[in-house]
Amino acid sequence: MNRRTFLRRAGAAGAVAGTGGLAGCLGFRLSSSDGFAGEPPLVENRPDGVYVPTHVEGMNMGGMGVDGDYRVGVFYSYAHRFWNVNGESVERTDTTADDDVHLMASVWDAETGQVLPETGLSVEIEKDGSLVSQEVIYPMLSQPMGVHYGGNFGLDGDGTYTVNVSVGGVRTRRTGAFRDRFGDPADVPIELEYSTAARDEISFRTRDDAGDPGAVSRMQMEMLPDATAPAVDDLPGTVLGEVNSNDAVLVATLLEDSPAGVDTAGPYLAVSARTPYNRMLIPAMGLAATHSRDGGEVFAGELVRTLDPDLSYHYGAALDGASVESGDELTLTPTVWPQIARHEGYETAFGGLMGGMPKRTLTVE
Repeated sequence: MNRRTFLRRAGAAGAVAGTGGLAGCLGFRLSSSDGFAGEPPLVENRPDGVYVPTHVEGMNMGGMGVDGDYRVGVFYSYAHRFWNVNGESVERTDTTADDDVHLMASVWDAETGQVLPETGLSVEIEKDGSLVSQEVIYPMLSQPMGVHYGGNFGLDGDGTYTVNVSVGGVRTRRTGAFRDRFGDPADVPIELEYSTAARDEISFRTRDDAGDPGAVSRMQMEMLPDATAPAVDDLPGTVLGEVNSNDAVLVATLLEDSPAGVDTAGPYLAVSARTPYNRMLIPAMGLAATHSRDGGEVFAGELVRTLDPDLSYHYGAALDGASVESGDELTLTPTVWPQIARHEGYETAFGGLMGGMPKRTLTVE
């Protein structure tokens, strides 16, 4: 679905904060529903990379809202395990007896439909004017949904809840038409109708190919954008090549001029990090680049986390006038693992449980 189609549909469906009536999975609900009987055990000897998870579950949508530059959608599914990343520590969060749902929120640009990583997000859940739960929820990465925010929550029985979503300003550098946007916080109240019966009707299917290298298909949702990186052929500039570091696919492209909002003029190196199979954005990592020619160093430096309307979320730096020629080498060195929680199937990749992210070198053709 192109962005123009997205804007027509989203504008009609969610122009008012708290829009409801969108129950169901908007194209993601599976064809069969066997009810929920708990998560299967994890696969033994998981691969050192992205793998097919033990199960796939659907989700219900609570509603959408808008405040300023931000549009927000709230969803829920069964409570489930996930893995938090803090530096190089990866820790599993299991469900508890008090968890009723896994609550998810997605934040995107109301104009372009581009998903916004690294906003910072917290929620307050109220019922009948009383506070049920309040906490910061984690930025997360899942195979079907990509970048979103989520956590397991206990609720107070069936009924109508107000989920007050507080969105922080985007923490990364913004360039191009995004340069002066997404700096302010916002508050979006969204009503959510919940019942245990409706939750238990959400589809849940185990996978016979669990543990195999690969990924489940990403969601196809009518009214919500996905969190995919641009296709390689759609990246602006000249694509220099791509490398793979612990299943993080790093695609390098070179623009003749730096985007507005970058202090240094000249050629601009942008690296788009995405998952294999589903092309989901991988945010919140540290990445450095070294550009070499005939054994000598031409450029070395940090690539800054950046949000741009054409390049999308990426890691970039101006090369301070240096040209890039055929035969040059570009070494990409992850310095910080992606600091984002992972759903099952991603916890062993991108510097996860099974190891680090080695540097990789590509030769410019």
